[in-house]
Amino acid sequence: MTLDPQAQAMLQALSRLRPFDFATLTGEGYRAVMDRSGLFAPGDEVAEVKERDIPGPGGRLRLRIYRPSEAKKLPVTVFYHGGGFVGCTLDTHDNVCRCLAKRAETVVVSVDYRRAPEAPFPAAVEDALAALRWVHEHAADIGGDATRLAVAGDSAGGNLSAVVSQWVRDSGPKISHQLLIYPATDFAAETESRRSRSEGYFLTAGLMRWFGDQYTPDTSVRNDPRVSPLRATDFRGLPPATVLVAGYDPLYDEGLAYAARLREAGVAVEVLDYPGQIHGFINMLGAIGAADEALGRCAEGLRKSLQN
Repeated sequence: MTLDPQAQAMLQALSRLRPFDFATLTGEGYRAVMDRSGLFAPGDEVAEVKERDIPGPGGRLRLRIYRPSEAKKLPVTVFYHGGGFVGCTLDTHDNVCRCLAKRAETVVVSVDYRRAPEAPFPAAVEDALAALRWVHEHAADIGGDATRLAVAGDSAGGNLSAVVSQWVRDSGPKISHQLLIYPATDFAAETESRRSRSEGYFLTAGLMRWFGDQYTPDTSVRNDPRVSPLRATDFRGLPPATVLVAGYDPLYDEGLAYAARLREAGVAVEVLDYPGQIHGFINMLGAIGAADEALGRCAEGLRKSLQN
């Protein structure tokens, strides 16, 4: 399928940003560029948005809590934002969280996990797990139901969602659904999509290498399932999943591969394939029409899994 014309227009707009010099690029420098890139249109209106600090493995851990209504005992979705483990914030993914909360009728708890290079692996994983456990223990305090718990995230956040789902499979808390939006599942991957979609489609080969160097400066850990969840050996008993992939995304093949491994292990999986889209399109509400539809389908998968 050809590239969506709206995605092409967005790529043209992004091309006006100054190219990254990876030899000198810092985490702060990357964040400054992305925070002013203008990708992030507003999301749906919700009843309440508030922030809360909880104790985390590295100190204070900030959560942003979205309540779609004043109802009690709603399902709860813990959301981990993308950004290559380096960039993006609670603010950059505010639109996504609002849409998921409203359309899936779930409390959404967005996690401001520590980012590389200041806090490389395993800091993000530790924070992701700490936030999940806190939400499970305090669900009633935020209008939620601890027995109906999901994880969700895009790109790096999809990685964290998959990793956390594997980590707590045996120890708990029980996760009822995992929503993986173009997840990074294999830091050691050499796939066709990484080769053929590595330039000109927002997420480039150079940027992926740089992300990897920031998050995993010790390259020996890249085969660890906590970094590359596709490298796990046992996928049985993992939560039902919705896996969204984009055809013009270098991560396309590894997203499909992760869905296949889940399915082979008897896990219920729905794949949402957007062949004409680019990495990151979910955030581009107002610029790419497919973003709104895709968020609606993601929310519907969450809602169905969490309604019982």
